Amino acid sequence: MIALVQRVAGAQVVIGGAPVGAIGRGALVFVCAEPLDTPAHAERLVSKLLALRIFADADGKMNLSLRDTGGGLLLVSQFTLAADTTRGNRPGFSGAAGVDLGVGAVLIAPLRLVVARPGIRRWKSATRRRVAASASRDATTA
Repeated sequence: MIALVQRVAGAQVVIGGAPVGAIGRGALVFVCAEPLDTPAHAERLVSKLLALRIFADADGKMNLSLRDTGGGLLLVSQFTLAADTTRGNRPGFSGAAGVDLGVGAVLIAPLRLVVARPGIRRWKSATRRRVAASASRDATTA
């Protein structure tokens, strides 16, 4: 699995003009499942995301996790993270799992189970639709 983590002051996912997921302060994470990924990979990723110490403590050091701060976690499926740009100007996406595998069995189903904990937000599945994610950057220094 590939994940791109952005610490945010707020973020939301909009599908067809309607918001389907939103968080306040927390982490917006774009996630790409790869062909050999399993539900165990997804569970490990979420555990790691919840434990990453990316938020500042009282001394200004990045020492707090989402668990510590009670921050939100907004996950967005993003196959373009697997882009291969080594040849030419047209990226290849064969490194990304297909929609059925990536968004279905491997990515969304296990993540829903792990993320459906108190205080953690999740987004609704939105396969093959135009998804817009917006975020307000967390400018906290650390």
